[in-house]
Formats: sequence, C-alpha cells, structure tokens
Amino acid sequence: MELHEALYTTRAMRRVRPDPVPNDVQARILDAAIRAPSGGNSQGWRFLLVDDAGIKAKLGPLYRDAMDQLWKTIYAPVIKAAAERPDDPASIQSEKVRRSAMWLADNFEQVPLYLFPFCLHDPTGGSIYPAVWNAMLAARAEGVGSCLTVVLGVFHLDETLEILGVPANDGWVLSGCVSFGYPTGRWEVAERRPVHEVSYRNQWGGPLGFEVPEPLWTGSE
Repeated sequence: MELHEALYTTRAMRRVRPDPVPNDVQARILDAAIRAPSGGNSQGWRFLLVDDAGIKAKLGPLYRDAMDQLWKTIYAPVIKAAAERPDDPASIQSEKVRRSAMWLADNFEQVPLYLFPFCLHDPTGGSIYPAVWNAMLAARAEGVGSCLTVVLGVFHLDETLEILGVPANDGWVLSGCVSFGYPTGRWEVAERRPVHEVSYRNQWGGPLGFEVPEPLWTGSE
C-alpha cells in the first residue's frame, strides 16, 4: 500500500466483522509496531493481544460501564448540545461518532482481536504511542480496521489489569486498548478541520503562512 493512502485513510474503524484476524497478519502488525522509535531506544514496552472469549467476556461489561461514565461526565456537554441543536452539523457529527463508539461497546465481545499496549514507567505515552500508531497503519495495509480507546484505563484500571494478569508494582502503565477486525464500512479519507485552522507558526495564534482547504491526497492521483 502506498504510504499516503495509509496515512490519509487510517481512521477509527469500530464496526468490524467477527472473522478472526490470522496469526500471520497479527505478526506483521506487531513486527511493524516494534520498529517505532522509543525514548532512548529503551523499548520499554509490552504488547498484550487478547482474542480469548472468556477474557473478552470479563472486559466487555467493564468497557460498557466505562463508556456510560464517559457520556455522563466528560462528554455530557457535547451530548446536551447535540440534543438541543440536532440539525447543527457539529451535532450530527458528534452523534455519528457516539453511535459508532456505542457499537464497539455493545459488541465488545464480538470484536475478534484487541491489543493492550504497556509502557514501563512512562505515563505520557511518548514512548509507546508511535508503536501503537505503527500497528494501526500496518493493520490498514492488511485491510484490518482499528480503533484506539483509553476508557478502560480511565474508569476500570485495576479490574482490567487483574483480568489481564499484569504484574502489580512493576511499573507497567496501560496505554490504551486497540480493537482490530475486518471493517463493515468503507475506507475513506478522514474528514478533519483544515490544517490552517488548527496550526500556527512561531507563536500561539501566529499565521501559518499557507492554507490547505482540501486534502492534499485524495486517492485520485
């Protein structure tokens, strides 16, 4: 796959089929992950794959409760605004994302594969998220959809670590949960606010010096 196609079309793909992800595909995903940079090349990471139905059955209720807490706390203002202005484009988009997120929660046990990345003594994620993104890009090249979430670590950290058998007091920090599966939807260029609306130069608020009103890669070249 051409690099820019992977960069522009790798987005959160939560709705996936229950078909297993073959071991050789999993191997290529993880082998790409460990090629990412880490602080001081320490490679203080561990990658825990979960495809066991029993473990997913234990994590699923925790994940759904975590999402419920997320809607009632952090995202409560967004949900309220969407309810008050349902025809607003921002409301339509936020509701679309919420429905997608709820699909993953409601079908947690049916998703074929999860990756739990851990980093040693690094709560910032600076030494693990490049590897996670490598895994997600590699999955895209294999036709596998992925989505990174952190709600289990936010709302049910201790229970999650116990279910996964993570050694206590060894310094391993749970850095998220990535779902993997063959998507039911289509790969498309992700819609985002333009670069010039979210970027500055030299000082906060300083003019960037250029505008990018449309994606610079569309797949039609």
